[in-house]
Amino acid sequence: MSHFHSPQPFESHPDTLSRTELRRHLRQKRRALSFEQQQQASERLALNLLKHPDLYRARHIGIYLPNDGEIDPSLFIDLGRRKGIRFYLPILHPVYPGKLVFSPYFDGVELTANRFGIPEPAFPRSRRRPAWALDAVLFPLVGFDEQGGRLGMGGGFYDRTFAFSRIRPAMAPKLIGLAHDFQKVRELPVESWDVPLHGVVTEQRCYRFRP
Repeated sequence: MSHFHSPQPFESHPDTLSRTELRRHLRQKRRALSFEQQQQASERLALNLLKHPDLYRARHIGIYLPNDGEIDPSLFIDLGRRKGIRFYLPILHPVYPGKLVFSPYFDGVELTANRFGIPEPAFPRSRRRPAWALDAVLFPLVGFDEQGGRLGMGGGFYDRTFAFSRIRPAMAPKLIGLAHDFQKVRELPVESWDVPLHGVVTEQRCYRFRP
């Protein structure tokens, strides 16, 4: 296996760019990774997730399928299933616009691209799992900082879905962002609607925050 060379962190202060420009810049950087670099990042990410203290006892985990150069959690899914972990994919809610519902993800489940081109299961009428009933949710980030600030794709789906965690934090699953380590920036502004993260895991290390 060849040595993994991660691109250097973004050097300019984010305040010099708009959120839209920063989002575009970081998305271009992750899309520029080769297949081999993505594969090696996936392997290292899986090892960091398997030993993460917030996931050690988790048995119901929300996960995602990589898109647009996002770091790939597929190997962690394969290894986690061997440990008895059940995984769930987010689905755009057909009744409540802007929110997500989670459906079991298992071998053989049929996936269809949603309006953003992201594969998801059909809307489950009986097997869906409420967001509060998950032990942890791992979701992709576009950018993050070491204070827990984060930058997503801009749709606000996770913020709306887990807004309840601000009122009832004891009911909230562990919310952990996944990213390539080069997606870390110096500082990101925190918006009033941002749901705090418990941490971020990259191929290089684990960042833990206090929501």
